[in-house]
Amino acid sequence: MGMIKEFKEFAVKGNMIDMAVGIIIGGAFGKIVSSLVNDILMPPLAMLMGGINFSNKVITLKEAVGEAPAVQLKYGLFINTAIDVVIVALAVFMMVKAINRLKRKEEAKPAPAPAISDEVKLLTEIRDALKPR
Repeated sequence: MGMIKEFKEFAVKGNMIDMAVGIIIGGAFGKIVSSLVNDILMPPLAMLMGGINFSNKVITLKEAVGEAPAVQLKYGLFINTAIDVVIVALAVFMMVKAINRLKRKEEAKPAPAPAISDEVKLLTEIRDALKPR
């Protein structure tokens, strides 16, 4: 029973829920980045490079024979994926940088001085007066 209880405590913790939400949002963000690369960035890049379509770029190692498919190195898709990774890394970097900037602003704000009551002021004066010199 101890292991089930321990797992239950682990599963209900806020950190696990936060991680799950992050993974779900990350998956959706990955789709957005893939669309950005494939549908927005790669067409102009291909146009600038003379109409090259990276997704179709392959090196055929062995031609298809009968039912057996061709063996290909799909380096164009690899280039697309590498660009995806760079864009995701840049987006995460910018997000972390913005969050850190906000945290620094919060830390830089001086904490308001606590209000000192008249009683505390009087007791402080008495204490100071009674100190041996």
